[in-house]
Amino acid sequence: MARILTIEDDAVTAREIAAELQAAGNEVDCVGDGRAGLERALAGGYDAITLDRMLPGMDGLEVVSELRRAGVDTPVLMISALSDVDARVRGLRAGGDDYLTKPFAPEEMAARIEVLLRRGAGARETTLRVGDLELDLIARTARRGSVVLDLLPLEFRLLEYLMRHAGQVLTRTMIFEAVWGYHFDPGTNVIDVHIGRLRRKVDAPGFEPLIHTVRGCGYAMRTS
Repeated sequence: MARILTIEDDAVTAREIAAELQAAGNEVDCVGDGRAGLERALAGGYDAITLDRMLPGMDGLEVVSELRRAGVDTPVLMISALSDVDARVRGLRAGGDDYLTKPFAPEEMAARIEVLLRRGAGARETTLRVGDLELDLIARTARRGSVVLDLLPLEFRLLEYLMRHAGQVLTRTMIFEAVWGYHFDPGTNVIDVHIGRLRRKVDAPGFEPLIHTVRGCGYAMRTS
């Protein structure tokens, strides 16, 4: 049983979230104020957090930013009526792990939380290393040798998945479903686009390539 904190000022939405998560066997605490939610989250003990974007007391972006600055790495699913790309990007850059727009199907919300919980349950190490590449899971920083890598939250998750499975060939379906949490559409090139962006940062000129394309299969992270 996971313990989940729901920070949501709309009572109806909070009840829907709590009911769906409790039906899946989770324990849910609900808070309707951003500042009170931050205090509860900082106290620890939660396996995941659902966080409304617009809250009284303190905005959801401020809440997640304060959590990350305090070193709290609890997975956060941000929920908002703001559906434009810029709003989603701001939420993820502030430290959110996923973003769901209102109105939403409770089943999808629960599935996204399940993915975040699985991801958190597999996090045992605090630092991952492949060759001279180092990923600090607590500080949420990446370094290649003496060079600090500026990664977006999604890039960080993608790199973490590759490093946790270093030496293995990972198909596009495996990567997409582990990092994005959805069923993979073979007609999309989203994996190749994000791998390309990540590769330009990790395998910059002057460094030995670590992210390798396995033709006809997918990708693998390994030292040569």
